[in-house]
Amino acid sequence: MLTPLATMEKLKKRWGISSNFQLVMIFIVFAVTGSSSAYLSKPVLAWMGVTKETMPLYFYIPLYLILIFPIYQVLLVFFGFIFGQFRFFWNFEKKMLKMVGLGFLFKN
Repeated sequence: MLTPLATMEKLKKRWGISSNFQLVMIFIVFAVTGSSSAYLSKPVLAWMGVTKETMPLYFYIPLYLILIFPIYQVLLVFFGFIFGQFRFFWNFEKKMLKMVGLGFLFKN
């Protein structure tokens, strides 16, 4: 089993980063982005007239989860910029979107 330090070194190598500070900033961006996208999805759905009261939960929850995805993508790059990690998250974003079949958006 890997120790926490070995795990951090493995992540740094995999992501092509060299400092622990940059790794901490990346973790913070992931945390802030995940929380923010979940928080912002509810008001966006409410603005669209979709609430738990107006729609059965078996429709509401999938819509909520589907809406989180694009909000997450935008916020990831935004918070990456704010925390000085734009290049890392822009490359991360391109890889992630290619994996879900949207790679055509980033043709060189």
